[in-house]
Amino acid sequence: MPADGAPRSGTPSLPVPGFVPETELERALAADPDLQEGLAWGKPRRGHPEGTVGAHVADLLETIERWEETGTRREELRFLALVHDSMKYRVQNWRPRTGANHHAARARHFAERYTDDERLLATIEQHDRPYNLWRKARSRGQMDHHAFDQMVDRIPDLELFVRFVELDGSTEGKSHEPIRWLKAELARRGVFESGERQR
Repeated sequence: MPADGAPRSGTPSLPVPGFVPETELERALAADPDLQEGLAWGKPRRGHPEGTVGAHVADLLETIERWEETGTRREELRFLALVHDSMKYRVQNWRPRTGANHHAARARHFAERYTDDERLLATIEQHDRPYNLWRKARSRGQMDHHAFDQMVDRIPDLELFVRFVELDGSTEGKSHEPIRWLKAELARRGVFESGERQR
């Protein structure tokens, strides 16, 4: 990367304000037309007043910078941020937005082109699950413990997962209550404490 921080000559740009690729993986992602299209999709809506997926990702990248994440964890969070909502434009709205037609499942499928790390793939696939379980618990007045345990069983790295859910929920228009609820439920089960998975 040039000293001024600008992208290398010939490096494709993503519709993510301020994005500069930091790794070869990010340069490969930036050249992917499916990701380019996915990040350009969207308009201001509930939970995402920023508009496009790319604008949301820009907010997350700024937060990663503000959190002063470094090394492998920084690379992981940036990858997750770039990919997690990128396939919303592929969701078929005339079908139920569940299973293979859920945007997170589609994003996982896309991410499999670039990694076989189940920690990353599971985080992408499950990133909206805590919010959905929290919302269901509020509307029904009771917790679906079986569904929660199923979610936890599918996540190899709870520390990474919680950190990303916290990141994704940090933007304007999103409540922080679901992440507090998630941490409390994980702590109650003895699998997560003080912001870190028990070793």
